[in-house]
Amino acid sequence: MKNITLIRTMSNKVEDFLTAEEEQDIIEAIRVAELKTSGEIRVHIEKTAEGDATNRALEVFHFLKIDNTKLQNGVLIYVAVNDRNFVIYGDKGINDVVTSDFWDCTKDVMQLHFKSGNFKQGLIEGILKSGEQLAKYFPWEHGDSNELSNEISKG
Repeated sequence: MKNITLIRTMSNKVEDFLTAEEEQDIIEAIRVAELKTSGEIRVHIEKTAEGDATNRALEVFHFLKIDNTKLQNGVLIYVAVNDRNFVIYGDKGINDVVTSDFWDCTKDVMQLHFKSGNFKQGLIEGILKSGEQLAKYFPWEHGDSNELSNEISKG
């Protein structure tokens, strides 16, 4: 789990954060990333965490039932637009087998794009990197099913 503050100012509205076309590109990135892993990746965007972003990400994680995957290998990429903050939150099954710096490369690639205001590319590359990372511990196997929606949720 990583809690990161975005440096560059984002739009103040969730609706303006990504266009409909950008959202479709992100959903496609989730689909592609999940072809390599049994892990599940979700993206949630909302105006503000109204407090600690990590705590809010955990609430959203449970609300979206990301913690209900068979192998406990779900990941939430949570973005609080007005707070200029994002969190990568992995489930227990992931955290039980990976090192504490597991999400650093994902965070770094996302933060690099976010700092320059390229939020779509930051999310896409973060999602694809998450899929690569998860595949090391949770490779896709014949019969794996998509347990969670790939749609972006908004709060």
